[in-house]
Amino acid sequence: MKTTNKLKIYFREFQFLARGLFSTDHPVLAHIIPIRRCNLSCAYCNEFDDFSKPIPTEVMFRRVDKLAELGTTAITISGGEPLLHPDLEKIIARIRHHGILTALISNGYLMTRERVKRLNDSGLEYLQISIDNVQPDDVSKKSLKVLDKKLVWLSELAEFRVNINSVIGGGIKTPEDALVIGRRAVELGFSSSLGVIHDGMGTLKPLKGLEREVYFKMKKLGKKGHTRVNRFQENLVDGKPNDWRCRAGARYLYVCEDGLVHYCSQQRGYPAIPLEEYTKEDIRREYLTKKACADYCTVACVNQVGTFDNWRDPQTLAVKGAVRREAVQAIQQLYQIEQAE
Repeated sequence: MKTTNKLKIYFREFQFLARGLFSTDHPVLAHIIPIRRCNLSCAYCNEFDDFSKPIPTEVMFRRVDKLAELGTTAITISGGEPLLHPDLEKIIARIRHHGILTALISNGYLMTRERVKRLNDSGLEYLQISIDNVQPDDVSKKSLKVLDKKLVWLSELAEFRVNINSVIGGGIKTPEDALVIGRRAVELGFSSSLGVIHDGMGTLKPLKGLEREVYFKMKKLGKKGHTRVNRFQENLVDGKPNDWRCRAGARYLYVCEDGLVHYCSQQRGYPAIPLEEYTKEDIRREYLTKKACADYCTVACVNQVGTFDNWRDPQTLAVKGAVRREAVQAIQQLYQIEQAE
């Protein structure tokens, strides 16, 4: 059963890629937030609170239906911690009802054997669990020590693909733990990936020392995940900009808990149009709009979606997004200092 389901996922993934290349007037990926609250409070994260209530299920259904109307081919659910939503599986099933590829990002703390089975039944196709260290500390409680048993359950029961993501930067005290976590992921049959943590504006400082060493070792680790380190990160590790066309607001939509469409999690406020009012005209406009933050962006999902269209349609409309001049200058100065040393 597990093998058959995963083969079906691979086939649907091929269809997803083909449709993304065939047309430019629909979102390739949308990111939705059913709850902003999280059961943890990682020091580097700016995407959670400790009080928000779940978004009503009927409201989430309407948002999913609207994304389907826009022709969205894949939806990722995150938060906060999405497993806190009491009807998460119903939301997943609603997405799958429209034939849309469905992914979930979770810290994994609330995962149980029964929950894995419910996620199977809902039709979930991808799960990413973020693990930051081997032992919990005051920066992050997302540790292998706490989550290993849950990973074993996933290995035994999950009919969906699982990726384990680790991070470096952002104050993580033991970057070498990423290698331990990555090896454990591969041992259990999962893919692994490494995220380079951005600041509150989605940009990055160059990596150095142990963090840099870990980054390049992770590149060689087996069974790569869909969020695996890529050419975007390779430039950013050295503080170099990327020359690409960010299609956020068009090919990638970030829909916050209030139902507003933003460029991404780090650019909330642009364009901030209610999803229910979003149209093909909005998609076409943002498709051609250059983003101020693109050169030093580290938001991997937006980078990846951009590859569908980086080779076509120059962005001719005025630059939008948060002003990044000071952040970019600081990054460039750090890079120059590193080179001088």
